[in-house]
Amino acid sequence: MPYSKDFTVAICGGGLCGLTCAVAFARAGISVTVFEASTFSQEAGAGVGLGPNAIRALKGLGIFDAVLAHSDQREPAPRLFSFVSGKNPHDCIFDYETNCEDPVALAIYRPAFLEAVLALLDPSIIMFRKRCTSLDVSETGKHILNFADGTTHEADLVIGADGVRSVARRYVIGDVPKNPLVYANTVAYRGLIPTEDLQKAGIQTDLTRRPICFLGLGKHIICFPIKGATVINIVVFLAEHDEPLQSELPYPWVESVSQDELKDSCKDWGHDPMIILDHLTNPSKWSIHALDPPLQSYVRDKVVLVGDAAHAMLPHLGAGVGQGFEDVSVLVQLLTHPQTQKSNLYDVLARYNDVRPPRANDVLEASARMGRLYDSFRSSAQDKARLQKELSGIWEAVWNYDLDADVVNALEILRRSNVF
Repeated sequence: MPYSKDFTVAICGGGLCGLTCAVAFARAGISVTVFEASTFSQEAGAGVGLGPNAIRALKGLGIFDAVLAHSDQREPAPRLFSFVSGKNPHDCIFDYETNCEDPVALAIYRPAFLEAVLALLDPSIIMFRKRCTSLDVSETGKHILNFADGTTHEADLVIGADGVRSVARRYVIGDVPKNPLVYANTVAYRGLIPTEDLQKAGIQTDLTRRPICFLGLGKHIICFPIKGATVINIVVFLAEHDEPLQSELPYPWVESVSQDELKDSCKDWGHDPMIILDHLTNPSKWSIHALDPPLQSYVRDKVVLVGDAAHAMLPHLGAGVGQGFEDVSVLVQLLTHPQTQKSNLYDVLARYNDVRPPRANDVLEASARMGRLYDSFRSSAQDKARLQKELSGIWEAVWNYDLDADVVNALEILRRSNVF
């Protein structure tokens, strides 16, 4: 079958955003090839949280039902946080409520998401073990992807979906005096604990009904019930917010550490957090990186960034992947528009660049603020009223955002400027 467009697309990165892009373009009849450095056998099993805005984007892209079928949930469900003191007697600081019309979320393991989306694609368009090392421009104006194995590939348009350590980002930002990717002075210790084990040990806080955040000073613990609340997904964050941000740390950023290292940092916490730490027997330690300052442009020439390549952010709103899917939704609607063609790609990408950096960078900055709030709790007497005020409504700007209005405005500008 002939392709629907006169341009070719190469997607650098076969993760969540890259494969989602590929499905949408392939369905629209656009020539697309995905290049992924790893194989699925190497994928980390971290959980992914999809909020209302992410779910709307995936539904619009036509892949949500496939993703839902690979999750442990029958349907999306509310996952509103309860914020609890990390010190005895673990009094409730704030139960989050929302005015979001449909405040549901879906939790899914990253490999399960990838498996769901991969099943929607022709395997011939995905190239594994292809690690892109640089991007160039050919004499004909096409972009050249250079790979570690010595091979190359040319395409009219490159989508950089290659994550936090993005090669495509290096092309987009060009020669800058300082790498915007920094170590955020934050580490996360992750692990899974059977609910029954915590209950037998005498934990008093109910971790099965809704996500719990134990608040502290310079640290907090996130507890998510998964697998029908039979397992609790634990993430312990330790941060040094007052220290200057550091340059990107040597890779890898994930390591297995001893339980004692974690417990030594949390000696001042109360009964329930210490029970959790006692059962986190083999935690993995993640050094968290983010973009600071945020990128002001996600486009250079015909290379465009999506997801963490564009706006790697701290995880404290659970909103990073949702911003990636918003990127994909806007980009797909613009590039699959009937009047988009090779000759107007610069103009179309410029409209993407008008709407996505302001929106995604707002969420990036809010995520950093959220982490500082979590880690500013000293005692209920000192901080309860302040945190109730500052935490109230913080997710609404993420969940209630009108992405369709951005697309409508972008298309209107293209029409008014006679591009369409």
